[in-house]
Amino acid sequence: MSTQVKVKFRRSAALAVAAGITVIGAVPLLAESVWFLAVLLVPLAISVWAWRAGTDVDERGFTVRALLGSRTVPWNAVDGLVSDGRTVQARLANGHLVPLDAVRPADLPRLVKASGRDLETDRPATTEDEPAEPAQPTA
Repeated sequence: MSTQVKVKFRRSAALAVAAGITVIGAVPLLAESVWFLAVLLVPLAISVWAWRAGTDVDERGFTVRALLGSRTVPWNAVDGLVSDGRTVQARLANGHLVPLDAVRPADLPRLVKASGRDLETDRPATTEDEPAEPAQPTA
């Protein structure tokens, strides 16, 4: 039996609900003309995207899902995780960046725990053994 932890990161369900309500509101337009079908398809596509898109993480790797496709990346192909303050991307060994949909920087501890690996940072280590240089008086 596998004790594999799988974590799913998804966008807020409110986005899918809002798009669904928009679909319901657009249905009366079909009574006017069949050409309004395109107006109905846009919020429907947004609803499906909001429900499906996201990132699934487990010990083997992660899968980024979009509206029509998905991409699975094993952890051995990942060189690191990069956060720019609002989004998280996986830096691959070949230098490419893969955006992790619906993963925020605050979600990084859960993502790392689901990967079964330790978190390493690229921040330079500070040493407290080195004394600070005294300030030079200005004349």
